[in-house]
Amino acid sequence: MRDDIWLQQRFDQIWELFFPDVEKKDVHIRWKGSWKNKFGHITRKNSKAEIVINKLFRDYAVPEDVIKLTIAHEIVHYYHGFHSHLPRQFKHPHKGGIVNKELKKRGFSYMIEKEKKWQKADWPKIYKELMPQKMKSPISQVTQEPKQRTIFNFFKF
Repeated sequence: MRDDIWLQQRFDQIWELFFPDVEKKDVHIRWKGSWKNKFGHITRKNSKAEIVINKLFRDYAVPEDVIKLTIAHEIVHYYHGFHSHLPRQFKHPHKGGIVNKELKKRGFSYMIEKEKKWQKADWPKIYKELMPQKMKSPISQVTQEPKQRTIFNFFKF
């Protein structure tokens, strides 16, 4: 499993190599959530930006390039002024493909294509393996039809 130190090192490397022109001020990264349809997000609390990466990505079944692209994606939002101290450059965070345009400009083209294929072909299976089976809720148990009772299964201990 990848740990917090690993995530912080990748974050720092990506910022230094691909975003050296972007002022990094009070931004932190951590693992959080077990989402099927979200790889990460950025928020801002008390003048600090927080980038969150899906904690299921700690598993080695998830390619490192997918995690790197997710980190870079969130840094682009930061650069564009979403949840950062920087001025907002766009009204909407994804409209017109602005994130992918920026990622391509910064050298992430091959990762974008790789991630699209992986997300469609592999992620659903990996997600299913990594997520523990959810317990049935009492409501769903009540709505099921009761089993036909017989003398043989009525007295089971």
